[in-house]
Amino acid sequence: MKRLFFYVLASLLISTSIPSMASASSTTSLVNTARAYIGTPYVYGGTTTSGFDCSGFVQYVFEKEGISLPRTTGQMYKTGTSVAKNALQIGDIVFFNTTGKGVSHNGIYIGAGKFIHSSTSKGVMISSINDPAYWGSRYIGAKRVKDFSSEKMVAADDSLKSKKIDYATRAEIAETLSKELNLTSTSTQSVFSDVSADHQSAGAIAAVAEAGIFSGNNGEFNPDGLLTRAQLAKVLVEAFDLEGSTPASFKDVPADHWAHDYINTLYLHNITTGYGDGNFGLNDNVTAKQFQTFIDRLKK
Repeated sequence: MKRLFFYVLASLLISTSIPSMASASSTTSLVNTARAYIGTPYVYGGTTTSGFDCSGFVQYVFEKEGISLPRTTGQMYKTGTSVAKNALQIGDIVFFNTTGKGVSHNGIYIGAGKFIHSSTSKGVMISSINDPAYWGSRYIGAKRVKDFSSEKMVAADDSLKSKKIDYATRAEIAETLSKELNLTSTSTQSVFSDVSADHQSAGAIAAVAEAGIFSGNNGEFNPDGLLTRAQLAKVLVEAFDLEGSTPASFKDVPADHWAHDYINTLYLHNITTGYGDGNFGLNDNVTAKQFQTFIDRLKK
């Protein structure tokens, strides 16, 4: 069954290529960066992708966007310009009193009354700042450390790409497959015109090709190709023969979308919970962390 999964996954990847990006805004990049770490566990004092505390997460995300912030929640609360709740903009840092002793928690406002943060219970997740059960009564203010509203849409160049999320590429997936299946190549020459012999993943690519997992497309492997979350949902359900369905009611997954049932099946089996803000992210490319998370959950 594992071999079937990898074969179906690889077959779908063959026809997938890197989507072009005409432009991007600073807020879009900031939010996408933050979303990439949803599900990362909470670790007291954590400042890395192995685990974040609340301020460690905020600091890490802003640092990825080239903005330096102080380390602690209290120090961040003394930074930037105060913003009224009714004037919040995407990228503002929101603060809460969760201990009864003043500012003790923070997160990044992402619009529509939502903020992304590292919670002690679920790690990085998305919540409502007006949640009547908890966050609403604990909200104490917001600070703007950068005004993104005046940022112009800019063409995606190498400097912008360097800030993008770590996606799961075909080459990286080939390496994962070769390791999972203990595959090795007996050939010293690449069978793909776009994979040189000195390519860092040449051995793994050759190994999965010889095993019949990847056949390429017109003689090319497309090592940097990506996969969307919708495509991955279909692959996982069919490869692992997952059955059943339960309404996930993701806001961005209409009932007539081709991946609707596949996503609901993943939801039933606790393989996906979406982004936490009611969206699944149909057309978002799968990040390396998300791909590994799906695989880990399927192995349980």
